[in-house]
Amino acid sequence: MFGLRYAKTTPSTYVIQYRNGQPVREGTGLAFFYFAPSASLVSVPLESVDVPFMFNEVSSDFQDVTVQGQITYRVVNPKLLASLMNFTLKASGEYLSEDPPKLPQRVVNAVQVQLRSVLSGQTLQELLRGSERIVQTVREGLRKPEGLASLGLELVNLSILAVRPNPETSRALEATVREQILKQADDATYLRRNSAIEQERSIKENELNTEIAVETKKRQIRETQLEAERAALEKRQDIQRQDMTGRIELEDRNKALTSLRAENAQKEADAKAYAVAAVMKAVQGIDPKVLQALTVGQADPGALIAMAFQGLAENAERIGELNITPDLLQQLTSKGRTQAKG
Repeated sequence: MFGLRYAKTTPSTYVIQYRNGQPVREGTGLAFFYFAPSASLVSVPLESVDVPFMFNEVSSDFQDVTVQGQITYRVVNPKLLASLMNFTLKASGEYLSEDPPKLPQRVVNAVQVQLRSVLSGQTLQELLRGSERIVQTVREGLRKPEGLASLGLELVNLSILAVRPNPETSRALEATVREQILKQADDATYLRRNSAIEQERSIKENELNTEIAVETKKRQIRETQLEAERAALEKRQDIQRQDMTGRIELEDRNKALTSLRAENAQKEADAKAYAVAAVMKAVQGIDPKVLQALTVGQADPGALIAMAFQGLAENAERIGELNITPDLLQQLTSKGRTQAKG
């Protein structure tokens, strides 16, 4: 009515009211009346905005790369943004120009500029393996003064969802990776076989070491037995040596005793010979018949009979005939025995 209008904004919208080219009111969450013919309103949304993007770029090794991601930003300097882009509202509440819808595209362009500088300096395989490094580099570039800050914007988040080569290159890379995986599988098989061989070798070594230990123990047992036998043999030899020594000592004593006996017998024989010699020397001049007569009284009857027969034999040429009957011989011998007993 009469050109007066009522404006009410949300806390996430920054409003600037201009009158005659000068700002008279600005802020968030304002509610006021204004005279439409002489006023113009600028409305800048402050809420964060998510903008997806997808670029086709070329890596340093001239491979086509598709980068897909999302950027989140928000307005932190609405007056600077309003001075660069037209956020003026119509009477109907719509934007007067096409600048507000173009803001996300300008942000995406800034992201593309940063990504292009990163992608052109890395190979395809480096890009496929280093998405986090790409995100970090692009974030640092967007936060510089000549980045989003030049539009009055602030980077909230940036994420790279995918980095894909073209289908042909992807198949080639898949083949390469497949071959690597197969090679790794073969290497794993070889390692498993080598491990099995090593384990079998270890088992064989343990078995051989066990056999060696057993043989060593057997050898020690044999050596111990031989040592025991040697000790027993030495003991027997010592016993035999002691026995032989005892026998030698006994024989030496027997030898000494025999020598002493022989010496004594020699001395006794010498004494007897000396006595006989003395007797013979004493009776050397005496008639044998006298000596015979002297020994008659002490002689044995048998010896006397023998002497009588000897005398008869000596005078046999003088005796004509002599008869000796068995009875006479028996009487002579019995008399001799009786006289001997008496």
